[in-house]
Amino acid sequence: MVSATPPKEISSDEEWSKDGPPRKAKWWYSTFHTVTAMVGAGVLSLPYAMAYLGWGPGTMVLIISWCITLFTIWQMIQLHECVPGTRFDRYYQLGQHAFGPKLGPWIVLPQQLIVQVGCDIVYMVTGGKCLKKFMEMACHDCTRLKQSYWICIFGSIHFVLSQLPNFNSVAGVSLAAAIMSLSYSTIAWVGCVSRGPVENVSYAYKKTSAADYMFRVFNALGEISFAFAGHAVVLEIQATIPSTPEKPSRIPMWKGAIGAYFITAICYFPVALIGYWAFGQDVEDNVLVNLKRPEWLIAAANLMVVVHVIGSYQVYAMPVFAMLENLMVKRLNFSHGVPLRLVVRSTYVAFTLFVGVTFPFFGDLLGFFGGFGFAPTSYFLPCIMWLAIKKPKRFSRSWLVNWACIFVGMFIMFASTIGGLRNIIKDSSTYSFYQ
Repeated sequence: MVSATPPKEISSDEEWSKDGPPRKAKWWYSTFHTVTAMVGAGVLSLPYAMAYLGWGPGTMVLIISWCITLFTIWQMIQLHECVPGTRFDRYYQLGQHAFGPKLGPWIVLPQQLIVQVGCDIVYMVTGGKCLKKFMEMACHDCTRLKQSYWICIFGSIHFVLSQLPNFNSVAGVSLAAAIMSLSYSTIAWVGCVSRGPVENVSYAYKKTSAADYMFRVFNALGEISFAFAGHAVVLEIQATIPSTPEKPSRIPMWKGAIGAYFITAICYFPVALIGYWAFGQDVEDNVLVNLKRPEWLIAAANLMVVVHVIGSYQVYAMPVFAMLENLMVKRLNFSHGVPLRLVVRSTYVAFTLFVGVTFPFFGDLLGFFGGFGFAPTSYFLPCIMWLAIKKPKRFSRSWLVNWACIFVGMFIMFASTIGGLRNIIKDSSTYSFYQ
């Protein structure tokens, strides 16, 4: 029997064995890899997003985002083996199956790269800022270094870690990062509870011009969408799980995803709601900046953020490394090995480091990348692929739910991209670079 899917669209086990890690992962691997990919810098900006959206709209956007992205990650997991005997191990391969071998990569690959590269740039900034904050709190008498120096120090770690070969080799780093994310999120909201509301706390909307406020609201939507960013690597994570006809990979992967989303909920909602309750409209774009007591605990939380974003950077970078190395091998006839890995991965780390040092606008970067990259890959691209592959009956429940997700995701994408880009331009006009 001839398969309806062209062979060039799919990845065989032989190809994966050359390009990817062994398919030996357990279901809990998917939990901590997904937590590491999703719960990151974005959680600390959620109170800041609430300050522009307010109690009602902010809470509603958080709940809707959690529900939509849980639904779309379920779709991705189901579509991984939607063709019997075939596993779509990478996002762009599923895009080829849904939209055709020529059109698919042009629709999916740019969005996936924006997510992965964008995350790594933001994590460079976050890691450097939190490392700076930790050192300033831990050592009051130490010489104060510029923020750009701290970002460079954080980036230097990745020149070493990026030489680890694949996902399975960073499993320990990813597990540590997942534990750290739960720990610093807990410290953030517990610290807010113990401190209580600031004097004369205000939950009124920030006072600014109508145009500026509108763009800041758009940016806040992007910050929330940035917080739900794990979909760009979910197929690569599922690809490491073994699959048989009796026990397909979607069963352990979904079990792991449920665990990851439970952890995500107990990280996101307390931080967003309690952080906003404590500081109101005066909350910073990183809620840890507002917390100054107890000093040792806040210093520890900043160090935990550093450990977490070290792992998150690698989770998002691994698929990019694989793609770049395969491109060099196929197009330029390089051979796989340490020299290629050293050149390609070091160049990528240097690029993300340069951009992060040059544009360290944490909140604005979250909004821009959240809208431009994460909204498509997490909110509506899985729905479009589901409609193209599964073809549910028009006006059926599945059809209506998918189209609702598409409309919500597209609105967030356009609004937050505009808001984030405008704020980057506005803030850069008053910023002294490389400080």
